[in-house]
Amino acid sequence: MSELVNRAIRFATEAHERIDHLRKYSNLSYTVHLEQVAKITASITDDEEMISAAWLHDVVEDTPATLEDIEREFGSSVAILVRELTDISKPSDGNRAERKSIDKGHLAQASGRAQTIKLADLIDNCKDITKHDPRFARVYVNEMEALLRVLVNADEGLMSRARRTMEKSVLQLGKVQVDTDNFDTVSVQEIVFESHFKRQYNDIFSAKDIAEPLLSFDAKTQAEKIRGTFKDQYQQVATVLVDGKVTGFTTLSLLDESDTFDIPKRVFSSDQVLSGDAGLAEVIHVLTRHDYCFVRLLGQVHGVISRDDINKPYVRMWLFGIITLTELRITELIKAHFDDDEWQNLIPEARLKLAENLQRERKNLNQHCELIDCLQLADKGLLLIKDAELLTRTGFSSKNAAKKVLKQFQSLRNNLAHAQDISTYDWAQIARLSIRMLE
Repeated sequence: MSELVNRAIRFATEAHERIDHLRKYSNLSYTVHLEQVAKITASITDDEEMISAAWLHDVVEDTPATLEDIEREFGSSVAILVRELTDISKPSDGNRAERKSIDKGHLAQASGRAQTIKLADLIDNCKDITKHDPRFARVYVNEMEALLRVLVNADEGLMSRARRTMEKSVLQLGKVQVDTDNFDTVSVQEIVFESHFKRQYNDIFSAKDIAEPLLSFDAKTQAEKIRGTFKDQYQQVATVLVDGKVTGFTTLSLLDESDTFDIPKRVFSSDQVLSGDAGLAEVIHVLTRHDYCFVRLLGQVHGVISRDDINKPYVRMWLFGIITLTELRITELIKAHFDDDEWQNLIPEARLKLAENLQRERKNLNQHCELIDCLQLADKGLLLIKDAELLTRTGFSSKNAAKKVLKQFQSLRNNLAHAQDISTYDWAQIARLSIRMLE
């Protein structure tokens, strides 16, 4: 196995394990899926860049790593493959069908190498979903069939294998009786807001509220001068002008890596430029894929947002509001699930006394509240985990999965409350909450 592939394995494994990423149905390490995709790819090619990209194909979508991180670590060829394999649609682009149509168009334009890796991904996912989730598998098989029609440049042998896998799944699904009586579950990861409220809340703050103004340099400016300006003004990125018009951007890291006097320039990706009125959830969605989100005002790119800007007060207030309202929704769910005060039997006596003391204090202030309203978030999470029916209804596959999400949720809330760095330590949870806001 080549050094490049070994580095890709280490990078992908560490990136997914850092956020405790597990396979949805089996709760096995997510690297099980990555390894299968890489093995399928390696079964028809010894191209080390393709095999490396197979290991890395979900890193940008699912972990804090960006496309720029991939390029820095593995070079432009591998980064291009990962870019081609990374969805470009945003949750705000419409419903699932509309988003999948956008991503299908993106894959249709991908290289044959990337399309071949995508076949490997489809094969492994199709098997897993058919085995564990027959209801969703019916949707997935239809989406897979639509994708196979556009992956015209992929390896023909692997295409045949993908079609056989899909056809086998169709036969299996035809024999499975799907229970439709238990599909009213809601995931605690998804019970943030009703759709109309989400739209209103997303409009409170926008990209232009947190964007920083960009430096601009003429394309003929010497790279050394730009590097000096960056360091003097503590900046990392600037637009590049040709005849007074913005044509791309450069960064301090690009300048440091360049050994020429010319400015190393990048063009803007279509999925990393937003209007100034775009909501913060869309900004965070861009930053899950790229180092920088660029903001367009009056038809030109004038502002930039990095992950560090997520620590700004506007974003912290926005996130804290999401968390507060999510906790209120969890409380409502518990109230609706338990009869009277039945939930009290699941809470340790000491924790229950803390809630009772808080309730008395509020009543002394003439504030009406129920005992459940005085429970700490950790205690409400305990109710979700201890009650098997409620755990199932909230969409968690296991107690460990629920504990992991609740732990991340609490970490973000605590770091927000104590003005700690959230972009470094809570990015996965921030991204997860933001995606829910766009759905």
